[in-house]
This record gives sequence, structure tokens and C-alpha cells, in this order.
Amino acid sequence: VKAGSFAEYTVVPAKEAVPLPSVKPEFLTLMVSGATAYISLENLGGLSEGKKVLVTAAAGGTGQFAVQLAKKAKCHVIGTCSSDEKSGFLKSIGCDRVINYKTENVESVLRKDYPEGVDVVYESVGGKMFDLAVNSLATKGRLIVIGFIAGYQSPTGIQPIKAEFLPAKLLKKSASVQGFFLNHYFSEYKMALQHLLKMYEKGELVCEVDLGDMSPEGKFIGLESVFRAVDYMYMGKNIGKIVVELPHSVNSKL
Repeated sequence: VKAGSFAEYTVVPAKEAVPLPSVKPEFLTLMVSGATAYISLENLGGLSEGKKVLVTAAAGGTGQFAVQLAKKAKCHVIGTCSSDEKSGFLKSIGCDRVINYKTENVESVLRKDYPEGVDVVYESVGGKMFDLAVNSLATKGRLIVIGFIAGYQSPTGIQPIKAEFLPAKLLKKSASVQGFFLNHYFSEYKMALQHLLKMYEKGELVCEVDLGDMSPEGKFIGLESVFRAVDYMYMGKNIGKIVVELPHSVNSKL
């Protein structure tokens, strides 16, 4: 979770370590992505039966958990994604309405199918998607910002939003926008992780892992493939959480 983690070994204070039942790449999906979805929705989402929840980048590392946890809370879940493969995955984990923004206009779909707006947005894209999400909020709607991937690797950095209208839009709807950064919620981290692990062990949670099998040069193996894995993510190709596998020879150094 900390800086310097693209390494074969790292030293972790024992109090920050979480015991795992076994060594599986699926557990890596829960460390940041799963915990972010769980704690943010628990604290800021106000989820309850029948609420309409929009998840942007829904087939990504953290989006997959937001979709499933909102479904567990008996919400109606809308997910945006960029391919037919991702659409299929989202339907398989229970997403009620999938919007492939390459083939459908997200704004038009939301206006037509959800004229009264959505109650909660789990937003990780930023830029134009953030503006669209704000415009799509229902009265008393909540928008949770957990990232802005559109600005992570663009020449201009973070993409501008139409912030000058934001106060008026929020006032008009008694709506709210709140940021969530996992580091500020470490007091709840262990409990959240244990809960997610139990759900996974019981078969109640899908932890989708993308090992890079579909990438041009194949699986992500070894530290030297970290660069490929990051590019693959920024190109929006991954389904689930990207995991780079370290060769087994690493273990023999112990």
C-alpha cells in the first residue's frame, strides 16, 4: 500500500499486517480496491433498499466491489464501462443497467432511464464524467470521489471540471460531493478487510483479477512487466484488478 511497493520484498510493521488464509492473487484485490469501496460506501453512501447507485469505471479494480456491495444493500446499480467484454462481466456480478460509453451516450441514457436522477455516485474517472455525474444527482444525492483516472496520465494533468456552477447545482438539489481517501480511514481498515475476506471465502464476493493474459505481450510476470501493466490500466483494458506475478524464484531467496 505504501510507496516503494513495486519490489520483491518490503518491510511492513506487524501492526499493519493482516493475516490471510492462503496466498491467492484474489486477496490483493481487497487490500486497497475492496477496502476503498467497502469503507466509503459504508461511511458516505447511505445505501438502502431501492436506492439508485451509479458506478463509473465499474469493471475496474474498485468498481467491481462498489457494484457488488451496492447490490448486497438491495440497491439498483448502474455501471459505466468501455467494452462488450466489460459489459458481460458487469452483468455477471449483478449490475442492473450497464452503459458501454463507446456505444451509448451516458448522459442520454441517464436522462431517459433515470429522469429523477441517481441517489449515489461512486466516481473514479473525473473530468467530463464528474460533471455528468453531478448533473445526474437526484435530490439529496451523494457523489463520492475516490479518484480521477482520466487525469492521472494526461499531458495536462487533472482535467478541468465546471466547478463555477457546482455550488448552485448542489444547493438546487440539497446534494453533496465528498472525497474519500483510504489513508484517512485506517481505524476501520482491518475490520473491513476481515469482513471482505469472509465474504470471499463464503463465495459471496467476486474478486476479479486481470493477470494480463489478454495484453499484447501476454501475462504480467516479474517487476520488469510493471510498466506494461500500468500502461494497460491507463488504456482502460483491464477487467478487475491488475496483478503482476513475481516469478517463483523470488521465494527461493528466502
